[in-house]
Amino acid sequence: MSHMNELVKQISHGVYVIGVSDGKEHINAFTASWVMQVSFDPLLVVFSISPRHRSYAILCDSGVCAISVLKQDQIVLAQHFASSNVDKMTNHQWHYATTFAPILSESSTYFDCKVKQTVDAGDHVLVVCEVIDAGYLQQGKPMLYCETGDMDGSSKLF
Repeated sequence: MSHMNELVKQISHGVYVIGVSDGKEHINAFTASWVMQVSFDPLLVVFSISPRHRSYAILCDSGVCAISVLKQDQIVLAQHFASSNVDKMTNHQWHYATTFAPILSESSTYFDCKVKQTVDAGDHVLVVCEVIDAGYLQQGKPMLYCETGDMDGSSKLF
């Protein structure tokens, strides 16, 4: 199965920045591409996160997050939040909705969420969230994962 990293990128999905905050002093955000809706009633979404990720501990403590949908022309933002830089939050505008999780003001759409369940899934954890608020911020077509090249380093994993 050569070129597996190229093959799995053919599974269509978007690119998102997921913001987490414990409501006190810890705040962070990360790029995610494994996000999807899983229920209409209640409105549920699921995303995948590495339990080794700094944001995972904050997410577990707070039980809230905000999913910001990146636009097609925001590859630099996707790369920035995919890094392990300790202070990714400065130099970007954020606002806070109902849960106080950070929403990237530059994104097209957001979903403010409460964590309902987590499920271990290989080297990641699936996080099932109930959407409690959502809205439009800016117009633009959503970025697709297949347009990001090797931003996530997946070519080294297969």
